[in-house]
Amino acid sequence: DKTVSLRKDLSEMHEWITQAEEEYLERDFEYKTPDELQKAVEELKRAKEEAMQKEVKVKLITDSVNNFIAKAPPAAHEALKKELDVLITSYQRLCSRLNGKYKTLEEVWACWRELLSYLDAENKWLNEIELKLKATENIQGGAEEISESLDSLERLMRHPEDNRNQIRELAQTLTDGGILDELINEKLEKFNTRWEELQQEAVRRQKSLEQSIQSAQETDKTLRLIQESLGVIDKQLTAYIADRVDAAQVPQEAQ
Repeated sequence: DKTVSLRKDLSEMHEWITQAEEEYLERDFEYKTPDELQKAVEELKRAKEEAMQKEVKVKLITDSVNNFIAKAPPAAHEALKKELDVLITSYQRLCSRLNGKYKTLEEVWACWRELLSYLDAENKWLNEIELKLKATENIQGGAEEISESLDSLERLMRHPEDNRNQIRELAQTLTDGGILDELINEKLEKFNTRWEELQQEAVRRQKSLEQSIQSAQETDKTLRLIQESLGVIDKQLTAYIADRVDAAQVPQEAQ
């Protein structure tokens, strides 16, 4: 009987839609690791593609029901037409929900990758600060050399806040949705602790270098005055020698 065959096709398709909804849309998903999130994205992609492939099956059932209705007595029309309408509505809703969920998860995955990218960039900058602080730890030299090191450190510290703000916003977006929250909080705590420690150390080092510059400038000034004084004495003694003045005659200069 054609009606029985059509109802069987409609029933099988309904069962598949219900199963897909339970499998991909009704379950509570928890994403605690990047692997779980990536796996969910891939699963949703496959489910979305499988649902799209079922469009051919839905079209065949639709054509079969419509052809049967066109030839069958009116009494058989209403029930079949109603079942077909329910099937089409359920199928379209399933496709829409799968597409929506896949797009959302895809954006979440992109958000996670972007967060990692910003964290990587900022940690590289922190590595540079760490190296710079080590290089200026026991710096030797005059005021000019120390000043160059201070300028170099200050240039490095003039780092825009944009990346850190992005990290904060991306992390908030993900953790608000309960996605990778433990892992993200752990990464952020580690990053923020390191950031604060290096910032504080950099400020201390800047003050230390400023004091070193001041000390070096005072030393340079004292040495310059001594050199000038020695220059005057040297000229005076040279003049005495030229005039054949005996040391006994100028006891103060002799001393």
